[in-house]
Amino acid sequence: MKDKSEKAVAMMAGGWNCAQSVLGVFCTDLRFDRGTAMKLAAGFGSGMARKQEVCGAVSGGIMVIGLKHGPAHEGDKEAKELVYRLARELMERFAAKFGSCQCRELLAGCDLASEAGQKKYREENMAEKVCRPCVAEAVRILEDILSRP
Repeated sequence: MKDKSEKAVAMMAGGWNCAQSVLGVFCTDLRFDRGTAMKLAAGFGSGMARKQEVCGAVSGGIMVIGLKHGPAHEGDKEAKELVYRLARELMERFAAKFGSCQCRELLAGCDLASEAGQKKYREENMAEKVCRPCVAEAVRILEDILSRP
């Protein structure tokens, strides 16, 4: 049986984006419809629509934290602060491992918005070298964060 990080990497290898892959492996635990999750996270891949902003693995992770701990009612400041604290922890731990949470920095010199950049991404196997390790690590960090009471 594969662990969640391996399942997330397999999802990405199968064509899902980084955000979908991270969110997708937590759907059963969070009792969240997987089809809805895939639609929700669809625009967050490649740092949000190939704009290379916040890494999609991190964005997907923040969605997971929100689904687990987010406020369901207006004015729930305690839940809001918990989500912010846990999201910051995810981002800090991810950046400590990879040097950044920004897709453009993680994929230095590769502009995913251009055909040339997408070609470079494929030719240099950046999915395997950069993105899949980011997805796996985001899932591992989330598992640690979510395992705490």
